[in-house]
Amino acid sequence: MTTQIIDAPEVYQGQFGEFTITKGDRIGVIIYRTSLIIAAISFAIASNLALFYSDNPLAIQAITPLYTCFTIALGVSLLTIHIYMKILHQILQLFWIIGSISAFIFAHFDSQPFIVTIYNQPLTLFGVGFTFAALTGIFFKEGFCFNRLETKILTPLVPLLLLGHLAGIFSPQNEQLLLGVWVIAFLVFALRKTIQNIPADIGDKSVFDYLENQKLAKG
Repeated sequence: MTTQIIDAPEVYQGQFGEFTITKGDRIGVIIYRTSLIIAAISFAIASNLALFYSDNPLAIQAITPLYTCFTIALGVSLLTIHIYMKILHQILQLFWIIGSISAFIFAHFDSQPFIVTIYNQPLTLFGVGFTFAALTGIFFKEGFCFNRLETKILTPLVPLLLLGHLAGIFSPQNEQLLLGVWVIAFLVFALRKTIQNIPADIGDKSVFDYLENQKLAKG
């Protein structure tokens, strides 16, 4: 894990003036990246159980806590990610909240295991799918900012698989293939973030200051 933390703030020249990157900023990035890794690993393990141990009741039951871990880690990532457009940031967080509430309801008020409910009743994606819309928003942001191949794959792949399942247009074999690609690309994305320069994830803080000042001026 990246540990580029220093006590003295570093000064950078931004678009709207100088800004400093503090120890707190760097810790925030590390939390963001750690959360992404936890989310990716949890999702990968859960997907592996669904793909290769679907006939094992214990494995199917284990997917629920793994999904919970994935969801919580994703929520932490959405709290610590740096996005210039505040409204977009808030929309992604709202999506996460809607998806999390929906998942909680389906997991605790349905007699079947969570993954069975979601798979056999595609309409549940109108609720749970908001979590993955938030995840796709992270992929889109990262792809736009850093031009990473895996995020360019994930941004269309996630909605394609979910909407395809909802519409019933994919065979089970095709869905399994797309899910496998999703898992691999997600892991690659999360692992590559650990070796990325920390200030890159913080961005130009002078832009955040400028936007906040513009908001205060209008208010």
